[in-house]
Amino acid sequence: MTKTAFLRPRSAPAESLESLAGLLREWLPLQRWFAGKDRPVTDLGVLSTTELFPGCLHVLVHAGHGGVPAPGGATPAGDCYQLLLGVRERPSPRLGKALIGTVRDGLLAGLTVYDALQDPRAAQLLLERLRRPGTAGPLHFEGDPAQEVPSGLVPRVLNAEQSNSSLVYGDEYILKVFRRIQPGVNPDLEVPGALARQGCHRVPAPVAWLRTTHPFKATLGVLQPYLRNAADGWTLALDALAAGDDFTAQAHALGRATADVHLALSSAFPVGVPGENGRTAAAMTERLIAAAHAVPALQPYVPGLRSAFAALATCDAGPPAQRIHGDLHLGQVLRAGREWFVIDFEGEPSRPLSERRSAHSPVRDIAGMLRSFDYAARQRRPWRPEWARRCREAYCAGYAARAGWDPRKKHGLLRAYETDRAVYEVLYEARHRPDWLPVPMAAIERLAVRGD
Repeated sequence: MTKTAFLRPRSAPAESLESLAGLLREWLPLQRWFAGKDRPVTDLGVLSTTELFPGCLHVLVHAGHGGVPAPGGATPAGDCYQLLLGVRERPSPRLGKALIGTVRDGLLAGLTVYDALQDPRAAQLLLERLRRPGTAGPLHFEGDPAQEVPSGLVPRVLNAEQSNSSLVYGDEYILKVFRRIQPGVNPDLEVPGALARQGCHRVPAPVAWLRTTHPFKATLGVLQPYLRNAADGWTLALDALAAGDDFTAQAHALGRATADVHLALSSAFPVGVPGENGRTAAAMTERLIAAAHAVPALQPYVPGLRSAFAALATCDAGPPAQRIHGDLHLGQVLRAGREWFVIDFEGEPSRPLSERRSAHSPVRDIAGMLRSFDYAARQRRPWRPEWARRCREAYCAGYAARAGWDPRKKHGLLRAYETDRAVYEVLYEARHRPDWLPVPMAAIERLAVRGD
């Protein structure tokens, strides 16, 4: 009998992985999708372990950051992360960066542990589970009965992910494996499914998905059609800048596509009522104060930025609140042929799931895309502010042509939401990509001093 024989029960006891805590405590903060890079992992607990197939465990762990104050003085409770762990008696040179380490003691002593998503064999077996509805302990594999996924598709890992991990199968399907898990239905399953039922062609529909019922109900992964030969908006924008090409036609079409999605969302989900600007302005101000506490470079601009939020509280209520994308930018849209498609409806992963599933002003999505044009224009020197301005104008014009209202005529709303987005960007870049911090800080200066 091999050492891995104990893995054969459908559900392994949590104690069997306690010996992994040391390895995971070192490995987790090095992963791009780990949200607590600015806070040390003080404790690590195993919440659930389930055997997917021999030699591969599905694990939910809780990474705690106890005793480390968060912005505003609150103590963070920590986060739940999803891991698929391969276990072998002997390490393989092919594991490369997937290797987590060799366990020194406990039930796993002497065994090599690695990220199974990086293993082609494990990735293929995972697809096989998704192809056939069923359960494995608390895990539920479900799918659209009208969609049949073929077997034998060769997997490859997408390396561009940040907050999640994705596998592409035979250039036919893409599986997003959520890493940071929160209780409830993930919007990246809920929204595309609802839009598909509305007949909206701008969003690839879910084909199969994985969820759990323990330690809480949550979505773990979604399989969707993969748009082969598609290019993301960020790459297309940078290519246009490098070639000195105009991007306004693409920006105008993207504005129309955004409006199409917003209109479909307003039909698929309940629509709120205008008039919540005061509450929204207070929440934006609270986020600003917390961000300035974490990033001192923001502090000189706080009075000017607060004025944008104060103006929001008294300006035109604007369009009704509705379900939106929540994290819209050039990296979240794909162009295939002449059409734009919108992907990744998870929203900002750092925000609570309940907030990401609630209704917001569609201006929030528009502001995110406008900030993205500015990001693109600052990737090359000298900076091309005129390029960004033309794209912003074209995008808003395209949106207005489909939505029936013009974002440019909602100046107070647009300024407030763009300011809120820039504050979020400052906090994100300070934590994850300090070299990029000057990009949102330039917007902060513009929005605070000039009030644009």
